[in-house]
This record gives sequence, C-alpha cells and structure tokens, in this order.
Amino acid sequence: MTFITTLKQQPILLLLTIIYSAVFLFSAFDPISRAVWVAEILPALLILAGIFYMATRFEFSKTAYILMFVWLTLHTIGSKYTFADVPFDWFNNLIGSERNNFDRVAHFSIGFYAYPIAEYLIKTKKCSAPLAMAFGLFTLMSVAAGYEIVEWWYAAIAGGEEGIAFLGSQGDIWDAQKDMLCDTAGALSALLLMLIQRKNG
Repeated sequence: MTFITTLKQQPILLLLTIIYSAVFLFSAFDPISRAVWVAEILPALLILAGIFYMATRFEFSKTAYILMFVWLTLHTIGSKYTFADVPFDWFNNLIGSERNNFDRVAHFSIGFYAYPIAEYLIKTKKCSAPLAMAFGLFTLMSVAAGYEIVEWWYAAIAGGEEGIAFLGSQGDIWDAQKDMLCDTAGALSALLLMLIQRKNG
C-alpha cells in the first residue's frame, strides 16, 4: 500500500498530518536556537517517518494515532522555544511551580506510545493482551532511559548555553530521573485507557 493510498484510507491520519505540518512550519520559523531546533526536531521527524511506515502496513485505531501525535506536537513546539522557555505560565501557575514544566508534560505524553505498541501486538496476535501491555510499558521505560543518555551526550558535546538549552534540566539535579518517571506515568495512563476501552468494548 502506498503512502498516498494510506492517507486516503485513514482520514484521521491525514487530518493529524495536516495539523502537525502547520505546527512544524510554526516551529521552523525563527526558533530561539536553530542548532537546538535541529537537534530536537530530528527525533520527531524520525518518529513521524516510523508512523507513516507502519501506517502502510497496519491500521492503528483513532485513539492510537491521536496519542502518537500529541507528543509529536508538544515536542515540536518545544524545539522552537527550547523546552525551558516555552510560554507555559498558565500551567506552572496552576500547579504553583516556578519551574517551567512544559518538558515534564511532553515527557508524560511520550509514554502514550505504549498504547500503539500494545495495540499492534494485540491485533496482530503476537502475544496475549497482558503481555502486550507489559511490553509496551517496558519498551517506553527503556526508550526513556536511552533518551536521557542521548541528551547528556549531546549536551556534553555541544557545551555552553546550547548544551544547557538542549538538556533543559533548569538546574534540577534529578531532572533525568523525573523525566523518566513522567514517561512511565504517561505509559501507565495510556495503558489504563486501553484497559477501560477493552472493558467497555
């Protein structure tokens, strides 16, 4: 199945792609740091390419597609401003925090990918539903840890303000651990949603 045919047959994917394209163009126009934007946007584009590749071979549910595009959108917005500088005062004030927590929300949303991973394994009958969900959870936890290592590696090489902006720790020595916790919490939330849907379905 070609990609164009896939978009025609899966209107939710077409709609989300159009919305994301607008967000991408917004992020590409005059970002705070072009170097940070490039470093941050590359993972998003790789994930997007992976979604498109899988979509030509497997039709995810609307819920799965929406959950996958939440992180893509948040991460792309973060690439424009750098995560520490995204205009997010309303949320920070809501939870009474002086820290910009946009990156925490974005990390929470990447956990949502546990849902499509589990959905794929269940629908293709690769394994039982409980095992598929466990695999989705542990996959996201592993990716979360791996990404923190990549962040540290890039920040150490880039150095200076660029490295600090990419790392986005905002002075928190436990930033990496808290980010991984947010990833895990997002995965658990997505899998809980799946459980509720399966129970009500």
